[in-house]
Amino acid sequence: MLRYIVRRLFSAVPVLFGITLLAFLLGILSPGNPAEILLSSGGESAYTAEQLAEVERQLGLDRPYPQQYVRWIGGVLQGDWGDSFRTKEPVREELFSRFGVTIKLAAGALLLTVMVGIPFGVLSAAREGGLMDRLSQWGSILLLSVPSFWAAILSVGIFAEQLHWLPTSGQETWLHLVLPAIVLSFSTVGTTIRLTRSTVIRELSSQYITAARGKGISQRLILGRHALSNAIPPVLTLLGNYLGGILGGSVVVESVFAINGIGKFALDSIAVRDYPALQGYVMITGFTFVAIHLLTDLLSIWFNPQIRLGGGAAA
Repeated sequence: MLRYIVRRLFSAVPVLFGITLLAFLLGILSPGNPAEILLSSGGESAYTAEQLAEVERQLGLDRPYPQQYVRWIGGVLQGDWGDSFRTKEPVREELFSRFGVTIKLAAGALLLTVMVGIPFGVLSAAREGGLMDRLSQWGSILLLSVPSFWAAILSVGIFAEQLHWLPTSGQETWLHLVLPAIVLSFSTVGTTIRLTRSTVIRELSSQYITAARGKGISQRLILGRHALSNAIPPVLTLLGNYLGGILGGSVVVESVFAINGIGKFALDSIAVRDYPALQGYVMITGFTFVAIHLLTDLLSIWFNPQIRLGGGAAA
């Protein structure tokens, strides 16, 4: 188990390097000269060649790309992610001040996914071919078919403006995050229902389940103790992947509901080509995704005795 964890940590190093390289390339390969964008954002409508050269020197743009990367990653490791062209504040502080809101939103969406997706998937598998199975499948298809932007606009119109059940925008209380979390969980709930159903059905057709039925073990015990425990690892992997995806996919939902998270910050930065802010956004979402993926791997081992006892299989 410990050796597997160490191997997984070492395997994450190249991925983390790739994320930093991608963030760096985003800044140097995107259209426009960052020095010109910085001068323009500071209100300098007309500037001299000497001013431009000085800003390029300050940003290190006059150096070869490898030296620029080493200089940039050195600053990142020391906590200096640069300053936002738009707000003139340190990117690291801008992102971390908004990260908590996005994490709360993502956690709410994940909680809804677990509370709705897994139970309905299990019930659908237990009643394969029945009314519950058909309703669950139709519902999952509907949830997967609805675009997030359209769902957000529709939910605001119905639940906030017409029924006045929930706030339309903002983040002052937990009630402000309920509607965005529901919208953000639509696709993940639909996918989780379908995956849970298919994995549980596969487990129920296994030989050890047939043997358990022959011993007179109840269907409820078979589902809870045997089938579901072996079906959980792929579902956990999916949830981990989707939690990382939710962080990136929160851009639309945060914009519609006026939530000041990292998704909205990234969208506002794209509009003005704020490359330091976008580089920081790529890094924080990428690092979070890697951490979540490692955590789901460990949880899968904990839930599946075969993986836990046979460390080589897990590798």
